[in-house]
Amino acid sequence: MRHRPLVIRGRLTAVLAGLLLTAATAVVHGPAAAAAGPHTSAVTADAYWTPERMAAALPAEAAGRRAAGAVPGDPVPPSHPFDGLPQVGTFFWTDGQNTGRFCGGTVVRSPHRDLAVSAAHCLRSPDPKKRLSFVPQYHDGLKPHGVFPVEDIYIDQRYYDLGTNGGARWDFTIGRMGPRADGTDVQEAVGAFDLAIRPGYDHRNVRLIGYPGSSDAKYPKPLDCTSSTHRYTSTDPAAPGDFLEIACAGYVGGTSGGPFLVRWATGYAVVGVIGGYHTGGDTPDISYSSYFTEDLLELYLRAVDGEESARR
Repeated sequence: MRHRPLVIRGRLTAVLAGLLLTAATAVVHGPAAAAAGPHTSAVTADAYWTPERMAAALPAEAAGRRAAGAVPGDPVPPSHPFDGLPQVGTFFWTDGQNTGRFCGGTVVRSPHRDLAVSAAHCLRSPDPKKRLSFVPQYHDGLKPHGVFPVEDIYIDQRYYDLGTNGGARWDFTIGRMGPRADGTDVQEAVGAFDLAIRPGYDHRNVRLIGYPGSSDAKYPKPLDCTSSTHRYTSTDPAAPGDFLEIACAGYVGGTSGGPFLVRWATGYAVVGVIGGYHTGGDTPDISYSSYFTEDLLELYLRAVDGEESARR
C-alpha cells in the first residue's frame, strides 16, 4: 500500500507534532539578527549585492564538482535558461576571505511567511557568512523582488557530525528570512510552494531548477528542465542512503539547492533539492536529492518556532 506524503502548508497541528523525531538540530545564525533591526539589515544587503557582485559570486561547493562527463543510458532531457520563478532564488553571502558565494533556495509555505528550503552542504562551512541574503527570482543581474536578509539557517546536527558524505541523507536546510527594506515578508512578496515530507521517489514531469556557476553570459539565468525521478540507493559506503535521482543535462556546479518541483493541488510542491550523494551529483547530467523525511519536518518546525539548539 502506498503511503500519502505529508504536505506542509504552514498550518501546525498536533498530528505534525506527533511525527517529530528526536534528532539533534543545529542552527547557524546569519548577520541579519544584528541589533540594527531587520529593515536596516535589508537596506544594507540590498545596497551591497549589486549586479556585479552577484554575477562575480562563486558556487558554494568545492571547485571542480560536477565537471563535464558522459552519462551512459537513455538520452538526457535538455535544460534551458529562463527568467526563473518568483518563489525560487539565490542565497548570497561572503565567506571568510570576503569572496562572494551563492546557492539556490525555494520559498515554502509557513505560518510567519519567512522560510525557504535549500541544501545543507551550501551553508555547512564554519567560515563566517557575512551579508547572508536571499534574492528571489535572481536573473540577468536583477533583483525583481528585492533582497531579504537571512536570520537563521537550520541544519541537522548529524550533517555537521558526519560530514557531507557520511551525512548525505541529511543534505537539506531551512532558512528563515527577515523582511525586505519596506517590511514585506518573503512569502507575501513572491508566494510559496508546499513542502512535501516522504513524497515518494517516483514522479513524472518533475521540474528541476538551478543556478549554474558558469555561463557565457555576463549575468547568468537559472536553468529549467523537466524529467522524471526514481529511487537511487547509494553504492558508496562512505555516503550511504536512498536519494531521488533525476536526469537533466547541464546542471554544473552552482545549481545546488535548486528545487525538484511537482504539480500539486495548490500549484507546486518541493519534493527535493539538489544535494546529497556527493553534494548533488558527480556529473552535470544526473542530479540527486536527499529524501525529505520527518528530519526535515523537525527543522521546519524549529524554524517556525524560532528555536535555537546545539551548534557545532
